[in-house]
Amino acid sequence: MMFKSNRIGELLLREQKITAKQLEEALAEQKRQGGQPKIGNLLIQKGFIDEETLLLFLSKQFGLPIIDLSRLEFDPALVDIIPDNIARKYEILPIAKEGPTLKMAISDPSNIFALDDLKFLTGSNIQLFLSTEKHLREALDKHYNLTSTLNQALEDLKGLEVDFIHPDEELDEISLEIAAKEAPVVKLANLLLIDAIKRGASDIHFEAYDRAFRVRYRIDGVLYEIMNPPVKLKNALVSRLKIMSNLNIAERRLPQDGRLKLRFGENRDMDFRVSVLPTLYGEKVVLRLLDKTNLQVDLERLGFETEALAKFYEAVHKPYGMILVTGPTGSGKSTTLYSTLGELNKATQNISTAEDPVELNIYGINQVQVHEEIGLTFSHVLRSFLRQDPDIIMVGEIRDKETAEISIKAALTGHLVLSTLHTNDASNTVTRLLDMGIEPFLVASSLNLVVAQRLVRKLCLNCKKRVEKSTDLLREFDLDPKIQTLSETVGCSSCNFSGYKGRTAIYEVLPIFEKLKELIFERASPAEIKKVARQEGMKTLRESGITKVLEGVTTLEEVIRVTDKD
Repeated sequence: MMFKSNRIGELLLREQKITAKQLEEALAEQKRQGGQPKIGNLLIQKGFIDEETLLLFLSKQFGLPIIDLSRLEFDPALVDIIPDNIARKYEILPIAKEGPTLKMAISDPSNIFALDDLKFLTGSNIQLFLSTEKHLREALDKHYNLTSTLNQALEDLKGLEVDFIHPDEELDEISLEIAAKEAPVVKLANLLLIDAIKRGASDIHFEAYDRAFRVRYRIDGVLYEIMNPPVKLKNALVSRLKIMSNLNIAERRLPQDGRLKLRFGENRDMDFRVSVLPTLYGEKVVLRLLDKTNLQVDLERLGFETEALAKFYEAVHKPYGMILVTGPTGSGKSTTLYSTLGELNKATQNISTAEDPVELNIYGINQVQVHEEIGLTFSHVLRSFLRQDPDIIMVGEIRDKETAEISIKAALTGHLVLSTLHTNDASNTVTRLLDMGIEPFLVASSLNLVVAQRLVRKLCLNCKKRVEKSTDLLREFDLDPKIQTLSETVGCSSCNFSGYKGRTAIYEVLPIFEKLKELIFERASPAEIKKVARQEGMKTLRESGITKVLEGVTTLEEVIRVTDKD
C-alpha cells in the first residue's frame, strides 16, 4: 500500500481548517511529550478541530474510503482471524473477508508497523477503511463482546462429554436429552437463532461432516459460513433443535419435519420451519425463517413492471379460472400468493387455502394445513373445499395429476384457483400440465395466466456506483451501446460489504390468449409457446431482469445467475 507524503498538519493548514499558530502550539506540545501523541489527536484535544474533520483529511491523505461502523453487520467468524487483544492493540476492526483480501476499519492508517504485522498474522491482503477513533472503539466493544458471548458459549460446551455416535450404533436417548438441555447448549442455540433474525437470514443450515460441524446462514439468497462448533457437539445441538421443534430426538434414521416459534423483543415473534435429514455423518438441520412481516406486501412492491402488473391484476379479478405461479424453491412464490390473497380478501368472498405448511395466518381466510401422513392430502382437502361454497381457492402446490384435475374442475365451475408449480419458465408450465396427463382442452379452458418468477439481489443504495461497460457486453444483452454505464457493486458496512442489500422479484407474465389456446390444443412445444408469447409482448425472465439492471436496481451478474438465455 502506497501512502501520500502530505502531513496531516500541513493539509489542515493549507485548507484553512487551523491557523499557523494552532499548528505551532500542537507541534510544541508533541515535542514536550516526546513525539508520541499524533498531531491530529493533539489538535482534537485542544479543540482546534473535531474528530470528523480529522477523518476527512486522513481520507484525503491516504486515499482511503470512510466507513460508518454504526451500520456494520459484524461476522463473528472474523474473531478467529483477528483476536480481541490484537484488534484493540492496533485499534483495527475486521469487517469482511473476501478470498485473499481482509477488509478492516482503522483510525490510524499511518501505523505501517501495524499493517505489516497484520498482513503477516493473517496471511491476507489488507484493504483499509477509515473510521473515527471514537466509533472504532465503540464498535470493538460492541461486536467483540457479542462474539465473546458466542465464544464463551462454546467454551462452556467444551466440558460436556458428548461424543460422536455412529448412525448404526445404539443411541442413549436419556444422555443425549440431558446434554441437549445443558445451559450452554441452550444458550448457543438461542444465540444463533436470534443472530440469524438480526442479519435478515432466510435459512439456517446446521451441517455435520466427518471431522467438521458448521453453521451457515442464507442471506439474500446466498449462503455464508458463520461458525464451526466442535464436532463432538453436533448431536447435543441438533437434539436441542429437535426438542424445541417437538421432534423425536431418538429417531436418527428417518427425515423429520417440525416447527418452532421464538419470541424476542417486545412484540415480535418468528416462526421457524424445521427440516431434519439423516446424512452420512449425522443429521443436517435446516431452519426456514418465516417472517410474517415479509410474506404479505402490496402487489405494487413485489417487483412487477407496470404492464405485467396490469395483466396480473386483470387475471386475479376474474370470477373464475386458474392462475399458476411457478419457479424453484426460494423464488418468492409464497410471497406473491399471500400478497394476492391480501388483495382479494374481502368480506364478500369466501376464500379457502390448502397449504403445506401454513406460513402466514390471515384473518378472513379459511386455511387448512395438509397432513399427508394421515391422508389429508391436497386432493382430499380440495374435494372438501368444493362442498364449502368457495369463491376463491388457493392450493399450496400442484404435485400430482389428481390435484391438478380437481383444481382444473374447480376453475371450470365458477371458482378462482391460485396455485404453484415447479417449472423453469411460464411456457414450460403448460407442457408440465400436459405431461401430468391433463387433456389439452381442459388446460386451455381453465388456465387464465401463468407467472414465472425469480429473486435477484438489489444493489445497496448506500454504495452502488456507475461504471463503464464494454460495447461487446452491452450488445450481448441487446443493450444500446450508447448506455455506456451501468450500476455495479462496491460494498459498505450497510450491506456487510457484499454490495447487495435486500431482494426483489423479476417476473415473466403469460396471459392465455386465443392464439395460445390453439397451440395448447396442438400440444405445441415450450419453444413455440414462448415464441408466440414474446410476439404478443411477453417479457421473459431475462428481459425483466435486464429492465431492473437498466433501472439501477440490480446487476448483470445477478440476472445471469438466476436466469437462462432466451
